[in-house]
Amino acid sequence: MRIVDVCAFYSPSGGGVKTYVERKLRAGAMAGHEVIILAPSDSDGVMEANGGRIVMMPARRFPLDRRYSYFNDEQSLHDMLDRLQPDLVEASSPWSSAGMVARWRGAAPRSLIMHADPLSAYAYRWFGPVLSREAIDRGFDWFWRHLRRLDESFDLVVSASDSLSRRLHDGGLQRVATLPMGVEPGCFSPALRNESLRARLLERCGLGPDATLLLGVGRHAPEKRWPMVIDAVVSAGYSSPIGLVLIGDGRDRARVRRAAANNPHIQLLAPINNRAILAELLASADALVHGCEAETFCMVAAEARASGIPVILPDQGGASDQARSAAGFLYKACQADSLASTIASFVNGDRQVQRAQARTAAASVMTMDDHFGQLFSIYANLAEAQRHVA
Repeated sequence: MRIVDVCAFYSPSGGGVKTYVERKLRAGAMAGHEVIILAPSDSDGVMEANGGRIVMMPARRFPLDRRYSYFNDEQSLHDMLDRLQPDLVEASSPWSSAGMVARWRGAAPRSLIMHADPLSAYAYRWFGPVLSREAIDRGFDWFWRHLRRLDESFDLVVSASDSLSRRLHDGGLQRVATLPMGVEPGCFSPALRNESLRARLLERCGLGPDATLLLGVGRHAPEKRWPMVIDAVVSAGYSSPIGLVLIGDGRDRARVRRAAANNPHIQLLAPINNRAILAELLASADALVHGCEAETFCMVAAEARASGIPVILPDQGGASDQARSAAGFLYKACQADSLASTIASFVNGDRQVQRAQARTAAASVMTMDDHFGQLFSIYANLAEAQRHVA
């Protein structure tokens, strides 16, 4: 099959979507499929990568995050799809690019991948402190109508977590299938734990090896809620020595730095693109802590689980599925006091039991190859059904 992914959230600078795309290209080639990524960019060009192609199409910069662009020329996108003649087309964003794919006049079946949850990332976060989710959903019924129209136009809507699938079903979508993404195979393992590295990181936090080392990984963006995480760690640290190493960068860096200022127990590190280094860091921490309730899957939580460490996660969004699947600790989303209490419960627990449970659960984490094997099988069935109809 020739699979064309209209991937609005791809950025060469990194992120979960980049990791997903790179593995998809490799998995597609191994399975005998031709995978082509169409990505918006400030320039054009074609990159051969991992047995597939990434086609950069000129587009406008996204104003809220200059690392990303967005498709703004529908006819150009349709012309490219006409030239490529795909057997199946994916849209990887529920925004305008999905509507463009829906309006393309080609005969190929279409799949919408919900790599983003805009209501959780924006509407629920903005208005949640004063309105119920039901009220917010009523106010944003225009977006639910948009999603239902996409559901009617696409053959499949892929959700990476049960929590998002339930919300989509409740919102009236009929073609939703849950398919967790999985982690990069052969990369993350409890065997990578390095006690010397852990001790050095705690020393960098001004603490000894008897302290607790928490790790946070992700973009510095408002929806990630890193200032809330930092506040909670500081609060829990009044009764127990806790160090937090936070890896990432982004447009919210100034707020994150202010939250961590003058606290030697909070250390901020630049993004780490070397997967082997990241895997060793994850395996060497005592737990992963995450603040975002708007994740569709939460790749870093899955990677932490595969690394054999406990996870401390919000009780909403895709992250909550990760905690419920293994040795996880859930706190009430968006509430620093609940997170602080949950961190304290983790710190005061039996560390040997926690680690043993997490190490045992690591083997059950789905890999990306498992994910793509299932996805390509579904796509083959869609393409075959289309041929029969034709």
